[in-house]
Amino acid sequence: MAKADPYTFLPRAAAAVIERALRVSPVVVVLGARQTGKTTLVRAMPELARRPYLTLDDFDLRAQAQAEPEALLERAPALVLDEVQRAGDLLLAVKRAVDRDRPRKPGRFVLTGSANLLMMERVSETLAGRAVYVTLWPLSRRERHGLGRAGAWGELLAVPFPKWREVLAECAGPREDWRAAVTTGGFPVPAHELADADARTLWYSGYVQTYLERDLQVLRAVENLPDFRRLMRAACLRIGNLLNQTELGRDTGIAQPQIHRFMNLLDVSFQAIRLPAYSVNRTRRLIKTPKLYWSDAALALHLAGETEPRGAHLENLVLSDLLAWRDLQVKRPEILYWRTATGQEVDFVIETGKRLLPLEVKAATRVQPADAKGLEAFLDEYDDLADGALLLYGGDEAFPLTRRVLAVPWWQVC
Repeated sequence: MAKADPYTFLPRAAAAVIERALRVSPVVVVLGARQTGKTTLVRAMPELARRPYLTLDDFDLRAQAQAEPEALLERAPALVLDEVQRAGDLLLAVKRAVDRDRPRKPGRFVLTGSANLLMMERVSETLAGRAVYVTLWPLSRRERHGLGRAGAWGELLAVPFPKWREVLAECAGPREDWRAAVTTGGFPVPAHELADADARTLWYSGYVQTYLERDLQVLRAVENLPDFRRLMRAACLRIGNLLNQTELGRDTGIAQPQIHRFMNLLDVSFQAIRLPAYSVNRTRRLIKTPKLYWSDAALALHLAGETEPRGAHLENLVLSDLLAWRDLQVKRPEILYWRTATGQEVDFVIETGKRLLPLEVKAATRVQPADAKGLEAFLDEYDDLADGALLLYGGDEAFPLTRRVLAVPWWQVC
């Protein structure tokens, strides 16, 4: 499939979630890393087209939001407020305005932010009971191709294992080399508008500089930016591995309290992802330490200073698609990993209320039954909840690898 025209708007799967939220909640909060397309999305939605759009990146508006937040909210009956993390007290004013409405007005305020308001120390108001939170991740691969959706995870969970091959054949995504997908990434500007690798490199350099010099200071003052940059590089060299903060501190020469503080900042700003372990312990002792990934595989590649993607970057690409899909669901599944103390491991586990879907990711173009050992061990352990497993790989053919494991080209699902 040809790449979407860089001058067209790419449909986002999260639009449907925002539309639902506007009908039921007085406040809709759209969060995500800077440059994931939050502003573009909300300004393109017909439901919001006639609303005033106010961004707190504007100095005068930010000053009013800090000094007279109630007056700012009186500018119009319904507002879109951008980058609200820059004025934490504004949320208290939003809460009071919502509570004064009788009855409450669905969709009165749409807020966007480049930081997780639920985790920010400077923000004491979470708008509990008044807001629906929507996370906008970088473009999924299918969004990048103009399809407006994430991968086929829901279709797989809706049918038993014997039907997976047939279902995936019907809804397969466009073929793509995983290395090209990693280097393209999911941020709309480099992924959709910049075809030249050098231009993308310059964009990522500017993105990191802006993040370090402006966004971080909004969240919390960081006195030693070289240390923070060094930590980001070290973390991106370890994507797909268990998060070992002691090892990170030793390799970067940064004290443990600073490592802990920096990692929290990366979490709050939607950069680092700590993937939790599947925690149901039956007969095996399980590893509980989270695994470390990044919000965008191309940005991780740039931060690490690597020129060629590794298998861990394909894992990261799959995880990004899983997270984008997860946050579209009304009943949100869990995305986890599984690992035992004896070394048996499954890269990702989708956990719903009644079912588990384990999957392994291999960058190789050929796979063998031995590659499914971790999946088979998981299926033995949880045979009452999982009737089959997926092995995503870099080849082109979908086929039964074992009796309970289907090998599938990664692009057929993502």
